[in-house]
Amino acid sequence: MERLKRVVAIHDISCVGKCSLTVALPIISAGGIECSVIPTAVLSTHTGGFENFTFRDLTDDILPIVNHWKSLNIKFDSIYTGYLGSIAQVEIVEKTIDELSNENTLILVDPVMADFGSLYKNFNENFPDEMLKICKKADVITPNITEACLLTKTTYIRGPYTKDYIEKLIEKLKKVCGKKIVLTGVYFDENKLGVATYDNKTQKTEYCFTEKHEGIYHGTGDIFACVLLTALLNGKDLETSAEIAQIITAESIKLTKQEQTDVRYGVRFESQLPRLIELLK
Repeated sequence: MERLKRVVAIHDISCVGKCSLTVALPIISAGGIECSVIPTAVLSTHTGGFENFTFRDLTDDILPIVNHWKSLNIKFDSIYTGYLGSIAQVEIVEKTIDELSNENTLILVDPVMADFGSLYKNFNENFPDEMLKICKKADVITPNITEACLLTKTTYIRGPYTKDYIEKLIEKLKKVCGKKIVLTGVYFDENKLGVATYDNKTQKTEYCFTEKHEGIYHGTGDIFACVLLTALLNGKDLETSAEIAQIITAESIKLTKQEQTDVRYGVRFESQLPRLIELLK
């Protein structure tokens, strides 16, 4: 029997709202991969649309967890980083990557910090430069358009985009992460939404699109990154992995939209887990 691969997901826990670690654990596990976690914070809910949520910072717990794992000689096939709540956490996660990785460890960095042209409110203007340091350690990065602009100091524009704008942005991102890039939130018209991928092995930029659904759906970036990582660790190439991630994310949004439920609570990704398993075969 093939050895079970192991990922460590470094993310917050939003106890309600289906994002961060509460989607990473089931998605990565469904892909036949063990998912270990380093929680960076615990919140009663995510911060998108909820008020009076509780928040407990776990920054001081990260390195003791890492040191304990090192004492046990635990090895990881992949390190996946998502939302990091402060510059201090970014610096600690830099060290964590150095401590837990080797030349065979796949490092996927989702530089969660901004959307719709603006940094999230709790980050200052220095945060993108700190996030850049982690991105330079990555094998795969998954920024959205806003995050890509902040990482490359490119002027942000609202879509629909031109192919020229997207491919110039990817050229700049290659200097940030010269291996694999998945740029999310790409659209050339109002009907299709997707991603642009760049793989340093093929040196090609490819596109994948699905039906565009209007609205803000919390946790979908986390779902996309987790499915992408799971597919990569199951031996799929970057383009195929991005296509699978796009399908699962889009279908989860579609089901949620059809049900007309309160979108603050996340999307119906659970119903797509059987399909994910089939697509990975």
